[in-house]
Amino acid sequence: MTDLDRLLDFAARSRLDGGGFGYLDSDGRVLADRPVETLVVARMTHVFGLAKLLGRPGADELVRSGVAALTDGPLRDDREGWRSSTDDDTKAAYVHAFVMLAGSTAAAAGVEHGRELLDDALGVWQSRFWDDDAGLAVDEWDGGWTRRADYRGANANMHGVEATLAAADALAASDAAAADRLRHQALRSTERLVHGFARDRTWRLPEHFTADWTPLPDYNRDQPADQFKPYGVTIGHQFEWARLTLHVRAVTTGPPSWLLDDALGLFDAAVSRGWAADGHPGFPYTLDWDDRPVVGARMHWVLCEAIAAATVFEEVTGDPGYRELRNRWRDHGEAVFADPGTGNWHHELTPTGEVGTGTWAGQPDAYHLAQMLVLDGRPVRGSVAAALADQPTPRVTSALE
Repeated sequence: MTDLDRLLDFAARSRLDGGGFGYLDSDGRVLADRPVETLVVARMTHVFGLAKLLGRPGADELVRSGVAALTDGPLRDDREGWRSSTDDDTKAAYVHAFVMLAGSTAAAAGVEHGRELLDDALGVWQSRFWDDDAGLAVDEWDGGWTRRADYRGANANMHGVEATLAAADALAASDAAAADRLRHQALRSTERLVHGFARDRTWRLPEHFTADWTPLPDYNRDQPADQFKPYGVTIGHQFEWARLTLHVRAVTTGPPSWLLDDALGLFDAAVSRGWAADGHPGFPYTLDWDDRPVVGARMHWVLCEAIAAATVFEEVTGDPGYRELRNRWRDHGEAVFADPGTGNWHHELTPTGEVGTGTWAGQPDAYHLAQMLVLDGRPVRGSVAAALADQPTPRVTSALE
């Protein structure tokens, strides 16, 4: 079975001499020809923050390396915010959400300068990305913060929900009012995207929108295997939203019934429409609007999110059927995705189980797999970090203002 300590040992190979983390190939070597990517640095910082909360040796030094790189390194832009990479000045909500998550987890773990990183990232998120009128985040600015893209996306908002819940947990003890506001934001975004767009379309969540939040169902039809903005219905995001909806529910007083009902709807649709949709075991990356596979590649993160969602559903409902699903999917992952040479999982497979590289090359990401491993047996809190610390769950009213 995949072992968290071995996964962390593999992930630690990504540490760069100058601070932060690089992109790992399938052998655990940093790809020197790739720029340093803020997404990779932030995700690894978050993962090692979780490891510190678990008391793993060496984690403190690694998470401090990530915090320093995000605070003082070349990814931090003097004009405000974070570049997407050392080669790309674009300011993306998706990337900033992960910086906020990294700061939240580092702060929760008591890492030096973690709170400063959180405060900085949260300030940028609130001033540049959060659209209070829409109850959602905008997606992208140019490098100088002068032009805002017309595109709006569900993916950046999904990770915005994750990050604001984590920030709320990290701030709750020192600034309860700020934590309450952030939890309200997470609830509002979940209501619009899950209770609105997904429910209205029979649990086929649109991913792409215009500036006024009109769905773009044909977006990227000509680039269906895009890493972050694929065409059609993304099965893994259905699972991820289902789980996050339960995290929102965990911090809401008198939670509206739709939080659980909608989470169940998303989860059940992803299972019934996604599993073996093309006749091969596993979940295809994407489906079209008639539930036919578009990109049949199997992504490790999709299966990780399915397992993590089933784990949380069992904790919330007590239904042993979710553990049966979790165990069945985990066995499948161990059989086809697990890489005995690295301790990680292959990031992409063909429908018939060969290693693929159509969307993902190498094994740069410990984020999805690490969270899948640590969520098992933990209480459901707003964030994974709070679950590891076993913090009580402060709740806020469900009334949206």
